[in-house]
Amino acid sequence: FQDLFGVSMVVPLMNLHIKSLGASHTVAGIIGSLYGIMQLFSSTFVGCWSDIVGRRYSLLACILLSALGYFLLGTSTTVFLFAISRVPVGIFKHTLSISKALLSDLVSERDRPLVMGHFNAASSVGFILGPVVGGYLTELEDGFYQTSFICASIFLLNAGLVWMLPWSEENTGNMEHQQGNKGTDSFSAAANHDLHLKSATNGAMASDSLFRSPWIQVAIVLKRIKGVACSDLWDIFLVRLLMSVAILLYYSNFSLALEERFGVKPLFAGYLMSYSSALGVLAGCLLGPITRLYQHNTYRILLHSSTLTCTLILLYASALSIWMVILSSTFLAFSTTIGRTCIIDLELTIGGNEASGTLLGVGQSVTSVGRIVAPLLAGVAQEFSPCGPPSLGVGLALVAILIMNVNKQKYHSHGNVKLKNQ
Repeated sequence: FQDLFGVSMVVPLMNLHIKSLGASHTVAGIIGSLYGIMQLFSSTFVGCWSDIVGRRYSLLACILLSALGYFLLGTSTTVFLFAISRVPVGIFKHTLSISKALLSDLVSERDRPLVMGHFNAASSVGFILGPVVGGYLTELEDGFYQTSFICASIFLLNAGLVWMLPWSEENTGNMEHQQGNKGTDSFSAAANHDLHLKSATNGAMASDSLFRSPWIQVAIVLKRIKGVACSDLWDIFLVRLLMSVAILLYYSNFSLALEERFGVKPLFAGYLMSYSSALGVLAGCLLGPITRLYQHNTYRILLHSSTLTCTLILLYASALSIWMVILSSTFLAFSTTIGRTCIIDLELTIGGNEASGTLLGVGQSVTSVGRIVAPLLAGVAQEFSPCGPPSLGVGLALVAILIMNVNKQKYHSHGNVKLKNQ
């Protein structure tokens, strides 16, 4: 929550700030693209590095270096300093991915979608509240600089919280035991024992790996990445890419398309997107009952949510009134939130928790590719019709659904697909 609360205070104000420093639209776009490219290439390496040195040290390093980036942003009085401040954030701002990997280490496969749903809900709340606070602070004198320093301070606070967490194997085992007693879907004694042994083994490996030479760590990282590249997980990452691009196409030029099609003001589009974000929080909290309803079959949930997403994007593309747009946005908030959680759970279930950081890093890189490709596709499709981008999104979602149906047997045999280096 604090992570995205701090980031969302600053990010909406960055374009205004770089323009105030005298940058052209082109320069601002190049700096934004460089940040995305750094995220694309660094997410896999940082995720794999967290598997090697352990979650605690990698998470602390990412939080502290991200804090440095936002502190530099608060001192940026020239375009050059602004660009420099984006480098540590672009390379190391993978705190959410490492946190998800940590959660996957601590909970059973059965409880993982529920926990990830609550995690996403907390993140969404932070993202909803952050822009409001940032907009208020920017009205003050030197408001952007104050907002950046507050964001850096929040990251330092997060670093302190991570340092204070009970990281010893004994405490980890106790936490798992307490969770098992409290949860409605409690862990079995055997599951607790397996998790405890796994935690102890991973902790020992992490402490040894931390003091290896950097070259050895780099070699291990490259070997693990090669293992993912050579594994039989291509279809899951392809489904993630296709669905990500489909959803991004839905939201691309959203305000402009509504104005051209229905004559509504951009302010209404902003309210509609905030409304969808609030519903996404609710969807994250409902994942527990949904997974129980589906008997914890993540594949079926993902297939049905993707089908619903495809249908709702089609409804938006063919909408004849603004009320149909509101209806599609309402249910799309639920289907996309559920689908996003299920695809992560499926990656970890089939790929194995042993390389959860690597898998989540590769998944984040795949999403970054979608963020780079989607604006280009949206621009081309928008030339033909305001309904062009969502119509193209429907086609991509249909391809993703077809891939899931063709590979149905793999999803039902959890854990049979392993990385080549395991």
